[in-house]
Amino acid sequence: MKRIVCAIALVLAMAMPATVAAQLNLGRGAKALGSAVKALTLSDADMAQYVKEYIDWMDEHNHVTPADNPYTQRLDSITEGLTSVEGIPLNFKVYDVIDVNAFACPDGSIRVFSSLMDIMSDDELLGVIGHEIGHIAKKHSKSSMKQALLTSALKDAVASTNNKLAALSDSQLGALGESLASAKYSQKHEFEADDYGYQFLMSHGKNPRAMSLAFKKLKQMQEEAGAAKTSKINQLFSTHPDLDKRIERMDKKADKDGI
Repeated sequence: MKRIVCAIALVLAMAMPATVAAQLNLGRGAKALGSAVKALTLSDADMAQYVKEYIDWMDEHNHVTPADNPYTQRLDSITEGLTSVEGIPLNFKVYDVIDVNAFACPDGSIRVFSSLMDIMSDDELLGVIGHEIGHIAKKHSKSSMKQALLTSALKDAVASTNNKLAALSDSQLGALGESLASAKYSQKHEFEADDYGYQFLMSHGKNPRAMSLAFKKLKQMQEEAGAAKTSKINQLFSTHPDLDKRIERMDKKADKDGI
């Protein structure tokens, strides 16, 4: 398995001990972020082009489990019938990596990491997937991608003569990945995605307390990693609202609903 460092719309990322793998390939020359591109408008068509470039590159350069793999078969079973949200077609794949994470792209691409699947029950995993679908439905993923494009990848992708958008190079895709990794959803957006995941479980006849249970598992892993600010787990958790608040919110909702 490989080790992933960053991805789009990190739900609750934490790095597991890297005993067997290398790091996720984000592109040659991924470096510090550049300044924002001024006076550049990204149309929906432009966004669609760049999102496709990014997810195609990610899928090509990272290990996607094949159709006959147990991880793929389990994810296919859990997501059966989930075809679209807000008119956006959904597609799911598993990355065979050691980090506990998942991410969503504004085009409906959702990537779930095998190590997340290892620690979650089916209902808990469905709640996490619902959270990611919430980021798509609420346009959070689109806003994050647009900001990342304008502050990193497109810095050198605009032709000097006519401001025409160009295809992204490996290094620009790398810069995009770095920008997305450091992006921080607002507490409001994360709470909205949590609420979406909760209702998503309810609508599928599942116990919505699975959201709280999933967060509690991640909280335990965070505590086991210790308080070191330099640890990868705490660096990644720093981009998310406090887990205790998220657990409390989900438990209160379940209590109110008599779950």
